[in-house]
Amino acid sequence: MTEEIIIAGFGGQGVLSMGKILAYSGVMQDQEVTWFPSYGPEMRGGTANVSVIISDERISSPILHEFDTAIILNQQSLDKFEEQVKPGGVLLYDPNGIVHPPTRKDINIYKVEGARLAAEMGNPKTFNMIVMGAYLKVKPIFGMEKVKKGLEKSLPERHHKLIPLNLEAIEVGQKNMETVHTV
Repeated sequence: MTEEIIIAGFGGQGVLSMGKILAYSGVMQDQEVTWFPSYGPEMRGGTANVSVIISDERISSPILHEFDTAIILNQQSLDKFEEQVKPGGVLLYDPNGIVHPPTRKDINIYKVEGARLAAEMGNPKTFNMIVMGAYLKVKPIFGMEKVKKGLEKSLPERHHKLIPLNLEAIEVGQKNMETVHTV
């Protein structure tokens, strides 16, 4: 099993954190992992993306041009990465701020209203975990125990008190993921 993922959005949306948690979850599952971030100098508000590869085999390069899954959090990223999803792959997006939704018919498209759900939870910082929960519903590559260990490993110890809230947000995302189109 090899899963090649791109997560893209604005800086401050938790793009890099989501990638790091997925990467650590893979490590906790004894898999080979790469985590390759890319962001502009402006950080918050600028575009950010991270590619994550999780595999049972050695990974030859962290650089990708096509993805099994694209997790998209803004229109700029949708415009840039929609065409780079492999046919039959997955595109998961948050419709908040998306003016032109995905149009491809040869990929599986899902959405989750992460921004709205995070606001309803009373904590906008849970946004990325809601989106990650939707992803794990579509592609259950890790059990929740591995995700919890990934959270413990990626969060500084002073933030471990937030792990239950993050796990709750993941469950909210799993319950609220919507199918838009499947092939």
